[in-house]
Amino acid sequence: MNKDIPVVLLCGGKGTRIKEMTGTIPKPMVEIGERPILWHIMKSYAHYGYNNFIACLGYKGHKIKEYFLNYEIMQSDLTVDLGRKNNFFIHNTHTEDNWKITFANTGEEAMTGARVKRIEKHIHSDCFMLTYGDGVCDVDINELVKFHKSHGKIGTVTGVHPPSRFGELILDGSQVVKFNEKPQTTEGRINGGYFIFNKEFFKYLSDDESCILEKDPLETLANDGELMMFRHDGFWQCMDTLRDMEYLERLWEQKNCPWKKW
Repeated sequence: MNKDIPVVLLCGGKGTRIKEMTGTIPKPMVEIGERPILWHIMKSYAHYGYNNFIACLGYKGHKIKEYFLNYEIMQSDLTVDLGRKNNFFIHNTHTEDNWKITFANTGEEAMTGARVKRIEKHIHSDCFMLTYGDGVCDVDINELVKFHKSHGKIGTVTGVHPPSRFGELILDGSQVVKFNEKPQTTEGRINGGYFIFNKEFFKYLSDDESCILEKDPLETLANDGELMMFRHDGFWQCMDTLRDMEYLERLWEQKNCPWKKW
């Protein structure tokens, strides 16, 4: 498979529903296991060999730039020889080799569709992947790409079963025999992100900052018969609220994080 397919990351939202954490940082920089959730998403793609990223920046986008500009120094051992020119040596101890990240300033107030339209100039391949900067899942990216290439349509969206907002009680009479905090629903699917689009999709988008990806562009694409769904029955979890963040953090601490394939 062509591992040069770029991965576009929507990183510009303000995260108002998790404002306890996003007053000083953008939502994709909220940490799970001492790493931004954006890093977790990128690691998931990189596990399958997709290392070419385009980050659509908006709200406090400089925080994302700063994190990755300082990544080598902050994640590696460092020797500093004071008083000399070129006085430091990085002992590379991280595994994020060959990551190429384009940081695109797509506007403070732009909606998702406008952000994608504004990175069109950075897409040089026949297709590109796209996902949100606030959700993790264990989808097999290679199978997703294979599915997209098999149907010949412009777009693919990953359809997931959303986790219930309420705990599920399994009973024996009145005795609770099992408690499942966030079970996946068994009926109905929602947009789980993890899209793939051919370049023709840019024709459906507008540079107007009010262009919302999930409204006219995807609705029109579906009406034109050009949108297919990749079924994913595994783990998927967005981070909309503080409770979602705490849930993901707890999974990480318990070493029970299905999205961690690396």
